[in-house]
Amino acid sequence: MEKAKKRHIREYLIEKWFLFLATISIIILGLIVVFLFKEGLPIFKTVSVGEFLFGQLWYPTDEPADFGILSIIVGSLVVTGISSMIAVPLGVLSAIYISEIAGPGVKEILKPVVELLAALPSVVIGFFGMVVMAPFFQKVFNIPTGLNIVNASLMLAMMAVPTISSLTEDAIHAVRRELREASLALGATQWETISRVIVPASLSGICTAIILGMSRAIGETMVVLMVAGGAATIPESIFDSVRPMPASIAAEMAETPFRSDHYHALFAIGIVLFITTFLFNLIADYISQKYKQVGTATL
Repeated sequence: MEKAKKRHIREYLIEKWFLFLATISIIILGLIVVFLFKEGLPIFKTVSVGEFLFGQLWYPTDEPADFGILSIIVGSLVVTGISSMIAVPLGVLSAIYISEIAGPGVKEILKPVVELLAALPSVVIGFFGMVVMAPFFQKVFNIPTGLNIVNASLMLAMMAVPTISSLTEDAIHAVRRELREASLALGATQWETISRVIVPASLSGICTAIILGMSRAIGETMVVLMVAGGAATIPESIFDSVRPMPASIAAEMAETPFRSDHYHALFAIGIVLFITTFLFNLIADYISQKYKQVGTATL
C-alpha cells in the first residue's frame, strides 16, 4: 500500500513537471511571436500591406525607399517548390528501398550514410554549392553565374532528403509485421505488398516526414544566402538568381539602423515567413490526418 502511494506521488510529480516544461516552452514561443509582430507591424505605418506584399521593388535604403517584397516571396516559393520536387521522391523511395528491398549488408551501409548526411552543417552544404556546383553550372550551361535557383534548390534538397528518408523509414518500420505476412500469404508480390499495403498503412508518417523535411528547407538561411545569388528580382528562368526571405533577413539585418523603417520591414518579412510556414504546416497536418483515415479504411 505504501509503495503504491509513493508511486502515485512520483507519477503525479513527473506529470506536473512535464506540464511545467510544456507551459514554459509555449510561453517562450508565444513571446517570440509577440516580439516578431511588435517589431514588424510598424512598417505598415509607412507602406500599406498591399504595397508591401505585392510591390516588386525592394530598395529599402533609397530616398524614397521601396519596400515591395513580391520578388522575395516568389524567390522563396520557387526555390522551395523545386527542392520539394527533388527531395520528396528521392527521400521516400530511398526509405522504401532501405527498409523493404535492400539486403542486410546494404542496409547497414546506407542507413548510417543517410543519417550522416542529415548531420552535415548547412554552411558546409552551402560552401559545396558555392565552390563546386556553381562553377559546374556556369561552365556546363554557359550562364553568367552558377549562384541561382537550380543550385539553391539542389542544396536544399540535399538537406531535406536525409530527414525525409530517415523519418519515412521509421514510419514504414512501424507497420505491423502481420500485414506484410498476410499480403504475401495471399499471393501478392513484394511490389504489390509495398504499394498497396505498406505505403497506405504508413502514409500518415510519410506525410509527417515530408512536412519536417520541407519545413527545414523553407526556413533554411545559410544555404540560400550562399548559393541563391542574392538578386531581389522576380525570376524568369531557373538559372536566374533570387533572394529568398530568410536570406534577405540574414544579409541585411546586421547593417540596418535600429528601429528604422528598414529594420521594421525585415521583421515584417519574418512575419510573412512565419505565417507561410504556419499555414504550410496546417495544410500538411490536415493532409496527414486525412491520409491516416484513408489508410486505416483501406486496410
